[in-house]
Amino acid sequence: MKSISRQSLQKIPLAYASCSIGCGPNDTLARRLEAISKAGFTSIELSFPDIVEFGSQVLGFSVQPDNYSVLQGVARDIRRLCDENALTVMMLQPFSNFEGWPQGSAEREEAFARAKGWIEIMKVVGTDLLQVGATDTPEEKIFTSRDTIVSDLRELGGMLAKHNFRLAYENWCWSTHAPGWKEVWEIVRDVDLPNVGLCLDTFQSCGSEWGDPTTSSGLIETESHDQLQSNWHASLEHLAATVPGDKIYLLQISDAYKVSPPLEDKVIDGLRPRGRWSHDFRPMPYDGGYLPIEDFARAVLQTGFRGWFSVEIFDGGPEGKGRTYELNEFAKKAMVNTKKLLDNCATDGQ
Repeated sequence: MKSISRQSLQKIPLAYASCSIGCGPNDTLARRLEAISKAGFTSIELSFPDIVEFGSQVLGFSVQPDNYSVLQGVARDIRRLCDENALTVMMLQPFSNFEGWPQGSAEREEAFARAKGWIEIMKVVGTDLLQVGATDTPEEKIFTSRDTIVSDLRELGGMLAKHNFRLAYENWCWSTHAPGWKEVWEIVRDVDLPNVGLCLDTFQSCGSEWGDPTTSSGLIETESHDQLQSNWHASLEHLAATVPGDKIYLLQISDAYKVSPPLEDKVIDGLRPRGRWSHDFRPMPYDGGYLPIEDFARAVLQTGFRGWFSVEIFDGGPEGKGRTYELNEFAKKAMVNTKKLLDNCATDGQ
């Protein structure tokens, strides 16, 4: 395996997802961006729901998520806020449930209309990167054949290429067709466009291949613990040896709480258990989680990747019911802990 020098990690750029900080109504977007900047982060993942919410607050009426003419004006205001805080917008997220809809369906038309609208927002905020999450639409409603998924993403990649934009495809551990890094990599490989790559995530991959919120151990229990560990390390070795570093556009950083009592193994409010786990039980590294996130981050770095590390956490506390904290201290702790993660990934011992 490739060595990871501590020196090579010192220039990795650090970003923070705008949606993953703040715990109350007074934690406005302006205050969140200020805290992110003061902590030393240089860029954000801009959450589309944050644009909609910010627009509704400043305009005094409920802005609809498909009112792109209004949202472009809102996005200009957000870009000014970013400029004031010396932040760039690294990526717009989370574009979801795009691929697999039947030809001619209203859902497919909506998905492509949404893509056109989001592209206009990307122009305004100054980012060239769109995150696309592997769909969690139920299998009976979409086509999950590899050819269909690849064709849809290739078409979206072509739309983005016209503007010199890129697509970062992410596995969601509760996705209908691509819960693991290997599935999204094989799709990106088959799409075979220079502007289509990967958004990898410590939680999503550890949570699909190693952890399970529905078991008392917090681990996948369909096989022995020794076999689970063997499979996990084999997967990481395969990632490091297979995925070109330049096809990874960013690595999102978070951990997970072991849920006690375990989550019910059923769909609730449209979300599978791992989806609920993702939404409410994701702390920053070294803050109460238990997933082998260092293992995964190290494997990603062994591909040669030295791009964005981006903090994306949804910390509702160990019970997933929410927690309170002070914005500036929380952001500073996220910076310290992310740097600790990088330091612990080095293999040269220096």
